[in-house]
Amino acid sequence: MTRPGTKNDSLLSALRTALDRTDGALQGVLSEAASGPRVQESGTVLSIGSGIARVAGLAGVQAEELVEFPGGVTGIAFNLDPGEVGVIMLGSSKHITSGDRVRRTGRTVDIPVGEGLLGRVIDIAAQPLDNGGPVRHTQRWPVEREAPPIMARAPVTEPLQTGLKVVDALIPVGRGQRELILGDRQIGKTAIILDTIINQAGRDVLCVYCSIGQQGADLAKFIAKLESHGAMEYCTVVVASGDGPPGLRYIAPFAATSIAEYFMEQGRDVLIVYDDLTRHARSYRELSLLLERPPGREAFPGDIFYLHSRLLERSTHLSEEYGGGSLTALPIIETQAQNLSAYIATNLISIPDGQIYLSPELFQRNHLPAVDVGKSVSRVGGKTQLPAYRTVTGDLRLSYAQFEELEMFARFGTRLDEKTRDTIERGRRVRRVLTQPELQPRSIPEQIAALMSVTEGLFDDIDVEAIGEAETKVRKAVTGDLPEICQKIEDGELLSEEDRAAIIGAAQRALNQIEDPDPDEEEDPNEGEVRA
Repeated sequence: MTRPGTKNDSLLSALRTALDRTDGALQGVLSEAASGPRVQESGTVLSIGSGIARVAGLAGVQAEELVEFPGGVTGIAFNLDPGEVGVIMLGSSKHITSGDRVRRTGRTVDIPVGEGLLGRVIDIAAQPLDNGGPVRHTQRWPVEREAPPIMARAPVTEPLQTGLKVVDALIPVGRGQRELILGDRQIGKTAIILDTIINQAGRDVLCVYCSIGQQGADLAKFIAKLESHGAMEYCTVVVASGDGPPGLRYIAPFAATSIAEYFMEQGRDVLIVYDDLTRHARSYRELSLLLERPPGREAFPGDIFYLHSRLLERSTHLSEEYGGGSLTALPIIETQAQNLSAYIATNLISIPDGQIYLSPELFQRNHLPAVDVGKSVSRVGGKTQLPAYRTVTGDLRLSYAQFEELEMFARFGTRLDEKTRDTIERGRRVRRVLTQPELQPRSIPEQIAALMSVTEGLFDDIDVEAIGEAETKVRKAVTGDLPEICQKIEDGELLSEEDRAAIIGAAQRALNQIEDPDPDEEEDPNEGEVRA
């Protein structure tokens, strides 16, 4: 039996709730009306073409603010002149004409970031260029971000193994370092990057590859090689095609860096590659000239140095208080006729922590990768090198540079003493050991075994043409017979005299078998193959 008054109480309670909700909605309407009407500032297109637009009427627009044109096409407010605004277009301007309305968005250019970008090929708007469906992301970060302050940075202490003997032994790269790769066209710059990315498998290093103005066929081959070696699982490829607006090529490396910084601030180690900054500089020069900015040396604008310095300064190793992640940058630039004194080359050589120079002479003589050890330097990586490398390659760089000078001197047919001849013969074998096939990065123990064998003179009695076969025997013997020592090398422990003696002994036994090969042993047909 219902108690009298219960039904009336429930009705009163429901009525009070409804009144409260109505009052809340009314208060919201009143507060919005009190704040005044929303004003959206807009302007008018004066002229448009060649990837830029001139807009009038955007009196309150800010530098690098995103503005929107009809059809959803966006642009960046770049020149803030008294009577007009110069806008860099980030999309097609075919359907935009003079007189069209342009509105402010109140935000800067940003890009989606998150774990969903791994394994994907995207443009700077994170739109998929592969067949993987929509790109999943968790946040949006601005493409232009301040570099970490000095107090948030930590010393570079851990190596980034490239798998290339000549780089890891003589020009080492550390995690958080910026190492420039430069050389003439079609000389193997991208091949070094490809081997480095493939070598990061199982090393907990994520990779971001930024393609700036490359041909579609070359980029497709590069991605296919990554997929065939299983490297796309930990890679993100950001593409700014050469047939798009120059504004996309200008903003591409900054967008790729924001993607890499997201992972770095999660405490992870990231490798970012800019391929290449020469095209990026040319795109910026094109935009600057179209916007009538004053040209400087080689017609580049005066702030071209600041453009690349603020980009590369974002690569660093964060301290533990800020997550402990690292961002290693490998920018690439293209030289013309080995001209290292060109404007962009000199600018970029002065910004990073070293450079890897590729020599056309070495490339023509089929000594690949064609790294010129004398002109290459790493200002940080030597401190991050594993102890095993330092014990083996202590004076290798100096002796190799001396060999190159003596070899050039010997071409004049001068009579040489016995010591000089021995130095030249040893240097030729060192150079042959440093030669490495493409898409075959070597593990750390394999590199140590080969380098120790050549520095200890085990290859001195072997013909230079047979060094490839001898090195293969040594690598297989050391990695197969000495797993404990190989693990010590991987763990960064210092090799004792007993360990060195064991490696040399295993290498010597392997070399003794070359004269009497086992007919049942099958050689890898790819071993000793030199990249074309």
